[in-house]
Amino acid sequence: MDHGNVIVRFNEVLFHYDVNKPLLSGASFSVRENAKITIMGQNGAGKSTIFKLITGELKPNEGKVSTTVGATIATADQVMKRENLTKTIIEYFATAYDQKIYELPKLVKKVLDIVHLDLPLDKKIIDLSGGQQARLLLALALIQEPDILLLDEPTNNLDADGISHLTQFLIEYPKTCLVISHDANFLNTFTHGVLYLDSHTQKVEQYIGDYYNVLGEIEAQIERERAKNAQLKRSIQDRKDKINFFANKGGKMRRLASKLRDQVETAEETMVDERQEDKTINNFIITAQIDVPGVIAEIRSVGVMINHKPTRKILSLPIEIRKKSKLIIKGPNGIGKSTLLQALVAGREEGAQISKDIKIGYYQQDFSGLDFDKTADEVLLEVMAAPNKQTLYATAAQFLLSSAILKNKVGSLSEGQKGLLCYARFVLQKPGLLIMDEPTNHINFRHLPVIAKALNDYDGALILISHAYEFVEQIDITETLDLGIL
Repeated sequence: MDHGNVIVRFNEVLFHYDVNKPLLSGASFSVRENAKITIMGQNGAGKSTIFKLITGELKPNEGKVSTTVGATIATADQVMKRENLTKTIIEYFATAYDQKIYELPKLVKKVLDIVHLDLPLDKKIIDLSGGQQARLLLALALIQEPDILLLDEPTNNLDADGISHLTQFLIEYPKTCLVISHDANFLNTFTHGVLYLDSHTQKVEQYIGDYYNVLGEIEAQIERERAKNAQLKRSIQDRKDKINFFANKGGKMRRLASKLRDQVETAEETMVDERQEDKTINNFIITAQIDVPGVIAEIRSVGVMINHKPTRKILSLPIEIRKKSKLIIKGPNGIGKSTLLQALVAGREEGAQISKDIKIGYYQQDFSGLDFDKTADEVLLEVMAAPNKQTLYATAAQFLLSSAILKNKVGSLSEGQKGLLCYARFVLQKPGLLIMDEPTNHINFRHLPVIAKALNDYDGALILISHAYEFVEQIDITETLDLGIL
């Protein structure tokens, strides 16, 4: 595709929330019209911050962010804002406009068709599944027909059909699109280039090419930088050893030592800043609660949504969940998978029950189980049977959550950091039952094999919803409940 004039430009941008911890420092790059660009970087590196700088929600501390005069911008957020949950669908779309639009119902029906949603417009958003909400977030951005479309983790909660449809839409989208996503296969199908945020240098590197080629180029560059620095370090140490030997000698030897010092200083200046490959969390173990009963949970019937109406389905045989059971719940977006988990945890699912005294570790796709007003270390401390700060900080560090990060309120963390915080909680909690609703959402793809191994090795019971099929394949599933074929 031919790309036109520059539509977004960052020129020597410095941005920080904390003056001692800049997210961007001297960041410069440009994006041309009609380009499809991926933004890469570690959790918390500042990817979403770039979006907010483009929209003007945030202002740089130094430097300049500019967009083409008159260019319209729309963002599809990662998660539905809580203040929108009580709105109806038509009320939600009305927020995209500054004035009343009389043809709004017609426009909404058209855009819902684009994202493959068939919903009554008076339905409240809180009653939608995570996948339906994800499509609604995208639809709100699309209805504005923006010149610059910003997508933040758009595949979260989408089933395979939803991801396929979104991919086709982006390939055909005639305008500029910037995407933050950890879904490598999705990104590789339409990316023209990558903006890579290095959390070590706070710089932004720009690459041209599809996603997998860029990944290879970045990793090759990291290896070249490491190799060059390793060679220089050996040379510097060799010279320093000679300096120590010659400095105590007289005459020419002392002058040689002085010359070697100059060479060491030059070599140290030649050392390059190594780009930091995304750190991967270390292997971890979720220890299961001891003394759990034989049957941890039982499911006899489930409530599902058929044509937007609640319907109860009786299972031909009850599902008994015991230690080391790993149950996956399948079905299309909107059929009621997340609703089933919520009811099960709350004890409201009439056709299922969990044994008493079972500690439940619950990963909710929107992290609503976390208290956003508490600090991260407080939400970790509250799940520990025997609170111990040393254990808490050591466990958090396994998930790349430093002591400085733990002092922040949960609501201020990136979505990826909230996800890792949940896993740290499970390690400290030692639950007897893990209930996981899209546990790969917002998580850097480098961490996923480590997380899959931990779940596969977990000796308690696991109930899982996930559209990440490659992730699920790494877990030895023992039971399947497909709500779509009951």
